[in-house]
Amino acid sequence: MTLYGAIEAGGTKFVCAVGDAKGNIQERISIPTTTPEETMPEVIAFFKKFPIEAIGIGSFGPIDVDKNSPTYGNVTTTPKLAWKDYPLLKAIEDEFSVPTGFNTDVNVAALGEAKLGAAKGVDNCLYITVGTGIGAGAYINGELLQGLTHPEMGHILVRRHAEDTYKGRCPYHADCLEGLAAGPAIEERWGEKAFHLSDKEEVWEMEGYYIAQALMQYILILSPKKIILGGGVMNQEHVLTHVYRHLSDLLNGYVSYPEVQDKMNEYIVRPGLGDNAGITGGLLLAEKVLEESKAEVN
Repeated sequence: MTLYGAIEAGGTKFVCAVGDAKGNIQERISIPTTTPEETMPEVIAFFKKFPIEAIGIGSFGPIDVDKNSPTYGNVTTTPKLAWKDYPLLKAIEDEFSVPTGFNTDVNVAALGEAKLGAAKGVDNCLYITVGTGIGAGAYINGELLQGLTHPEMGHILVRRHAEDTYKGRCPYHADCLEGLAAGPAIEERWGEKAFHLSDKEEVWEMEGYYIAQALMQYILILSPKKIILGGGVMNQEHVLTHVYRHLSDLLNGYVSYPEVQDKMNEYIVRPGLGDNAGITGGLLLAEKVLEESKAEVN
């Protein structure tokens, strides 16, 4: 069995795993995201124990994913100041002489869900995480979406809810989607962490309103065949009821497809891989770069 390594580099923790390209995980570890000096030696020590043939990295962002850029593989303008401009890809490549893939955590999760999760068999899907931040990865016609850089869908501007006076938390844009609807914004607005607010219907009605606005824009621009909503905030599954209702009102019949009009609960779903979407996508990314490296040799 070809053994791959996967890194899901999150703002709270690095999840590292080894496994195969079918998503079977042999061993995994979770390491707190503190500083590169503290976190990275533990990451490297974990993989040193295994005969891995390639590694796939899905990282929090923003990151430089342009292979022609001198800073390709770096974390860039992150508010996590200890990681700003950190050469994450190079740190791994310097330790392991194996092909290494590098992309955003949400793009890699989209790959996992497209191949082995809720969008299996679909060539076009969108994975969105709503947690400490908000981000989205797009799998379009069998490829991860990338242009000038990776998508930054969590920072789109949305209309304010009529009863929302909260200023917004994003250090760059204040009241963008992430600034109004990510977990820290919920906590700051309502005075408690999201999981303590389960029975506060007004919290989730407002959250559903903001998420629905984002989904409307994504549907109109990208026309995904499946939308997957992950992240810690979405563990409050009753928020989906509000998302469906608000999205239906916002679209107002304009997108006249049964997936949107009649089967929204099948079109917009929770991750099929649960919390393993990112790490599974990392294994698949590792397989992809290994195959590409072999093709180059031949």
